Amino acid sequence: MSDAHTYCLQPYKGPWSRFTCPACGDKHCFSLYVDENGDYLDEVVGRCNHESSCGYHYTPKQFFADYPTARPDWKDNFFRIPQPTIKTTVKKQLWTIGADIVKSSVNPAIDSDFTAFLTGLIGRENTGKLVKEYLIGVTKSKDVIFYQIDTEGRCRTGKIMKYYRQSGHRVKDEKIGGKITWVHSILKQSADPLLRLPDRWELTQCLFGEHLLKRYPFKPVALVESEKTAVICSSFWPEYIWLATGGKSQLNDRLQVLKGRKVVAFPDVDGFSEWKEKLSQIRGLDIVVSDVLEKSASSEDRANHVDIADLLIRQHRKEHIPITPVEQYEDPRMHPTFLKLKKLVSMGNMEELAYLVAGLDLEVDGWRRG
Repeated sequence: MSDAHTYCLQPYKGPWSRFTCPACGDKHCFSLYVDENGDYLDEVVGRCNHESSCGYHYTPKQFFADYPTARPDWKDNFFRIPQPTIKTTVKKQLWTIGADIVKSSVNPAIDSDFTAFLTGLIGRENTGKLVKEYLIGVTKSKDVIFYQIDTEGRCRTGKIMKYYRQSGHRVKDEKIGGKITWVHSILKQSADPLLRLPDRWELTQCLFGEHLLKRYPFKPVALVESEKTAVICSSFWPEYIWLATGGKSQLNDRLQVLKGRKVVAFPDVDGFSEWKEKLSQIRGLDIVVSDVLEKSASSEDRANHVDIADLLIRQHRKEHIPITPVEQYEDPRMHPTFLKLKKLVSMGNMEELAYLVAGLDLEVDGWRRG
């Protein structure tokens, strides 16, 4: 008889369209199944939005299987249908990785390819501070480890990634294996019984940088997609706590840790609409989605899938590496520095030296003829 109606989860139309979950008791998080007329089947037939912490999902198919006598006119006989028993949800065990694993791989004196790039961008001292702040690890093969540490200081896992140290871009070459691996996956396969994780170990992720929320209780939060972006931006805009979701698909329950905080989200240039839509459906959070990239990105930026860190790096380099074009001097041999050098040295390739001096706009400082 259940075929008389087609049911789907009620689309979100505002807080009024979300109800109290019968399992976890949280308000405005429960989506009811409704028919083609918008009528709901039962107050307990639906899905909780807290997929990780609650996971309650009772479908129309299960309802009719439990109560086969329910007829299409079930609304007229509503009070005759006994309510299904709600099973008490058992909180899943939270599996973590030992602090000694993290400690052994976090060393500001040893560069990963990523931190080597970072050092060239912001200097050794600033890079060292970020390594300690975010607990950034390094493998023997110089890959970076972005550990996920929660608000209680527990390590959930670590994302191991390969970067080019010259450009800071992530290695995406299909011929290179292990571009992204996970600490928990490696430990599960470890031959060392002291390091090996049990087969029943399950991953529960948190935001990258989440442990900083307790350290800075009054700072506003900036939310980005990639771990690299969060680290770089924290150097340029330290007034924010920069956290990373780890991907577009991770805009889910883990954001609940941001309740009570002022949050600005900076999606990548190709993610503005998706982030805007997904974040609008998460209740109880104070999140503003920045459109700075949406408004300022060029067609080339969009083709290159830039993020907010790319814009900050670009601005940083403009401010710190001024280059005077050769065209400023119609004849490079008339550059003032070259004229000084010409008096001090005798070389066969003076023309090449002239172009070098003019191109870099070099100056002579403290050089005296011996």
